[in-house]
Amino acid sequence: MTDSSESWLRRTPDGLVDDAVGQLVREYRLARRLSQVSLADAMGFTQQFLSQVESGRRRVSMEHRRRFAEELGIPAASLGLAEVVSAGVDEDLARSVAISRGQWRSQRNWLNRHRSELAKCAASLYAAEHRLPRSPLIAAPGWIPDDLIEVDAVALKLDEQAHAADVTGREAETLHVRPLRTPEAAFDTYTSAVRHLDPPRLFESRPSYRLLGGSLAQRNLEFGLGAYFDKLNVSEALGHEMAIACADGIPDDAARLGGRLPFRDLIGDPFDPVRRSLIPAITTLTIRLRRYPAEPSFLLHWRDPDKVATAAGVYDVIPAGEFQPSTVALWDRRNDFSVWRNIVREYAEELLGEPEHDGTRSEPIDYVDWPLYQMLGEAKDSGGLTAFILGMGLDALTLAATILTVVVIDDDTFTRAFGQAVRFNDEGEIVGVGDGRGADGVPFTRQAVDRMLESEPMASPGAAVLALAWKHRHELIA
Repeated sequence: MTDSSESWLRRTPDGLVDDAVGQLVREYRLARRLSQVSLADAMGFTQQFLSQVESGRRRVSMEHRRRFAEELGIPAASLGLAEVVSAGVDEDLARSVAISRGQWRSQRNWLNRHRSELAKCAASLYAAEHRLPRSPLIAAPGWIPDDLIEVDAVALKLDEQAHAADVTGREAETLHVRPLRTPEAAFDTYTSAVRHLDPPRLFESRPSYRLLGGSLAQRNLEFGLGAYFDKLNVSEALGHEMAIACADGIPDDAARLGGRLPFRDLIGDPFDPVRRSLIPAITTLTIRLRRYPAEPSFLLHWRDPDKVATAAGVYDVIPAGEFQPSTVALWDRRNDFSVWRNIVREYAEELLGEPEHDGTRSEPIDYVDWPLYQMLGEAKDSGGLTAFILGMGLDALTLAATILTVVVIDDDTFTRAFGQAVRFNDEGEIVGVGDGRGADGVPFTRQAVDRMLESEPMASPGAAVLALAWKHRHELIA
């Protein structure tokens, strides 16, 4: 059993979690567009004291809570204050609701800080034959082929009929991960709680492709249609449940958590695409073939918890995104139904900083005349770029599905396509060695790969695709 260095179970005498108080202060300060320095000066604090309060490292006395309520207009009940602080402060929130929400926020923050360790713990719940070596990803038989598969060699079939799911995340088994909306009722879904209490910058439900069956070994996959929140209502609830179960420390063997994972038990077979909505993302490792004598490099992304709802607070490969149409329009369901087209759209958004396809366009993407798509397609045809599917898997923590792909690009093609790559995007920061230019990436060497897989917090799909690419490295960079 390994004790967590950060616990979200520090409680004040009134039952409120310290981190929850600090979060409320930060939220209301930002809503009023105040800096830490200006608020601290107004209240007679040091900026260091306020920073420690907001990060949950400083206990907050009742007197300080009263002053925060008066200065920022925070509801007294949200700060654990029974009496009315001032006539201008809203007292509608019941104390029980405030405590429930504060605990939920703190638990979710702790989850986001420990996803990598929790995923490794969750992997021990599944049979060894389902675990991918060197990553907390699990896979069904036939999901990880022995050989590289060219990205266009897998036939995709789309069934647009409705397909119900047995498990949706609204079951009684998720009540312990859904905070109170009113004193009498919890939020209906996990995503409704996130939207109201902890919304990242990017958070909207979009039409998505739902895996229904097929086999990579047979070079065919079948999909239906679903919604992004169908995925999150199950996957994020599973992650939250694991965080609660590991409150006293993350065990080496998750079997010790027996009886504390009722929602995971309800799901049963994690690979069953009928029982729940398996809505995959597409995670792509980008390997840049640098000019000799430079080593090949791979692109790495830090996913900012303030910007994203899933795989937050960890490193991941880039690009990565949901497998979904670019808009809600009916014609885009088939126009965008392509793994390669999805990858190129993510390149445009995550490397070049182009606006995300958010569903607001009224016309389909003209891939034939899109310069980036043309350039990468020509490189793929001429051998300057190769793209492969390495397999599929589920993050052991959240059971979220991912199609694992790798794109290898020669230096000339990379420079033409991504020479102006951004460092910061809507989901986080592209990191690199040397002068820190994200486009330079991290050396694709045993030392760097070992470090990422063994010492750094990595998203499960990113770890899996990096491990698989290293296994196939001689075929990829020959």
